[in-house]
Amino acid sequence: MKYLLYILCIGFSSYTFSQNSISGIVTDQNNNPLLGVEIYIEQLHIGTTSDENGAFELHKIPQGKIEVTFSYIGFESLKKIFTDKNENSSITIQLKETSERIDEVIIAAPFNKLQSENVMKIESRSIANLEKIGAPTLIQSLTAIPGVEQFSTGTGIGKPVIRGLTGNRVLVYTQGVRLENQQFGSEHGLGLNSAGIGSVEVIKGPASLLYGSDALGGVLYFNPEKFAYQGKTNADVSQDFFSNTLGSSTSIGVKTSKDVFKFLARGTYNTHADYKIPNGDRVTNTRFNEKDFKAGFGLNLKNFVTELRYNYNSANIGITEGIDVQTTSKTPLLPYQQINMHILSLHNHLFLANSKLDINLGYVRNERMEFEEEHDHHEEEEHEEEHEEEGHEEHHEEAALNMQLKTFTYEAKYHLPKTDKLETILGIQGLHQTNENFGEELLIPNAKTNDIGMLATAIYNFNDHHTLQGGLRYDYRNLSTNAYEIEDHNTTEVVDGVDNTYGNFTFSLGYKTNLFNFITTRINLASGYRAPNLAELTSYGVHHGTNRFEIGNPDLKSEQNLQTDISLGYNSEHLEVYANGFYNHINNYIYAAPTGDMEDGYPVYAYIQNNAKLYGGELGIHYHPHPIDWLHLESSFETVTGKKDNGDYLPLIPANKWANTFRGEFQINNNIKDLYAAINVDSYFSQNKVSNFEEKTDGYQLVNLRFGSTFSLKKSAIKVKLSLNNLLNKTYTSHLSALKFEGIPNAGRNIVVGLNWSI
Repeated sequence: MKYLLYILCIGFSSYTFSQNSISGIVTDQNNNPLLGVEIYIEQLHIGTTSDENGAFELHKIPQGKIEVTFSYIGFESLKKIFTDKNENSSITIQLKETSERIDEVIIAAPFNKLQSENVMKIESRSIANLEKIGAPTLIQSLTAIPGVEQFSTGTGIGKPVIRGLTGNRVLVYTQGVRLENQQFGSEHGLGLNSAGIGSVEVIKGPASLLYGSDALGGVLYFNPEKFAYQGKTNADVSQDFFSNTLGSSTSIGVKTSKDVFKFLARGTYNTHADYKIPNGDRVTNTRFNEKDFKAGFGLNLKNFVTELRYNYNSANIGITEGIDVQTTSKTPLLPYQQINMHILSLHNHLFLANSKLDINLGYVRNERMEFEEEHDHHEEEEHEEEHEEEGHEEHHEEAALNMQLKTFTYEAKYHLPKTDKLETILGIQGLHQTNENFGEELLIPNAKTNDIGMLATAIYNFNDHHTLQGGLRYDYRNLSTNAYEIEDHNTTEVVDGVDNTYGNFTFSLGYKTNLFNFITTRINLASGYRAPNLAELTSYGVHHGTNRFEIGNPDLKSEQNLQTDISLGYNSEHLEVYANGFYNHINNYIYAAPTGDMEDGYPVYAYIQNNAKLYGGELGIHYHPHPIDWLHLESSFETVTGKKDNGDYLPLIPANKWANTFRGEFQINNNIKDLYAAINVDSYFSQNKVSNFEEKTDGYQLVNLRFGSTFSLKKSAIKVKLSLNNLLNKTYTSHLSALKFEGIPNAGRNIVVGLNWSI
């Protein structure tokens, strides 16, 4: 906490205001004013919207080069550089119509450019649009993004999968800091709630240059919701109902923004019963409850901007053991897990004469507890004896597994003075992490991890059609654990501690050009690395989440990969076509393989290494025909194949998927806006390319319907939505479902009704 106070003191010592402002008018190509255009300065976290005359104004702008983005649905996004130093500026902006989605400023990339300007292809989606799908969890909604799937256990537990890689190979960022929550485990979810998140950016491929270890397979970068526009105060209430799980999601938020100070807060509560499969049965103990609170505080001074954010998330998640007692209760049965998460982040931007310094600090505390029947009965017997002596009957449940993971992260990036063609960033990143056990059971031992990484990256614009970007990074990690003992059938097994160090160089090189003047071509070559996690190094015992006895290997080496990406994109006023291809070679790929032995009634799996390769890609088209301007036709296909060097297939590789959406969008009048209706058909192919210890999965089709609109009432707006997922109540089993091994299918029909009222 002293670090946070120190940074804040730096800001308050500069408490003098700049008098610069930016004002102007935004029109279309026919010079008609546009109402509701978003004008946003990402560097300062401030923005506004244009009024009915297209006019706008932003105050308290620091001196130097400031990039202002203009975004409006149905029009190309535009970025303007404001360079006035000593006087106010008035500008006129003209936007061009397009059928594409809004071109967002990408925060996950180092230079925060519009997606159309990026050398690396990064997918960006607003959470508001993803929520139209009607998914009960954030991770499930992300599967609408080509190349992204989830490894799930029921409805409440899901892990992100990017192009066939998951777990510690996919790094998650939220509030600008690493999310560390024992992500090696497959039996607990993402740990984030969609309420209070504005958008997600997906890097499909190694991003170790930017983020270090664990970004070998890709990155999910969640951007928090923006503060209110300058001079505005907003509040909103949303409520969703889910028929399949009899679920409910309620969220209340408020935010206000002045010229200097900004504040927001949001509280959310989710509750779901066991999910229902198409034959009418419910999968026992797949129920879950979740509480989430987010808050943010921002301060804009003359040459200093700071943003403090906090997120608390608490979830009680049942651990299913199959189809048993039928009930609609939402209180988890034994066994269940309780996960508490605290995320604190502080982001600081110091604007110098011709350069900028970013300093980011983060603290994440993850508390994971599991409550088991056998342990509870043992505790109950002890308590009953004590209570008989004390004359009362209270019973307090204790966690059999209780792990606390504390992670402090730091980052400093210096943006060197820009030239007309060159931008350069030098940076340092690191973390200090401790894992402690307080329960009777040990899944992984007490441990400490220290990381430090140094990077340099630059982007060079030859002209408007040719851009080159590259960088180099070195990372060092030290991981040490305590030795621990395991009692098994009156014998004691000692698992030795480890004290390992890992050092790796990573690089990236990318080139973007306009081929034939109308096809945007991106070619990227990048390397990544991942140090072995604690479970892979030190496991010895039954892992109930995977129903197997796992044996770690302290001699495992770091995974290292090299991936080539080629992306082609064509964009016109009414047509968008893209094709992405990748080849990913991984040295020392770590996986658990069956040994053929049995321990305590469970099959034994040992962690080993082998070289591996993954390849595939995504194809897509978005057609917006003229003059039928309300119609949108979207189709995408994604495929990935994973093999070891010996020719065997890798486990848990997602099946090929073909998604088709027919969507109509209408603007009725000023009171009824953003009316939409859509039919979506997702076709999953049979997965026959499986490892030698998993089963093949049949293909299936899911039909979904979506409707919604916004109703304006003076200064407030009401958004309504209706989603019918798995409309035909199809019985199917996802290849990435942990319950497929028990013969349990995924959820049946789910009707979702949602309402959001904002004032």
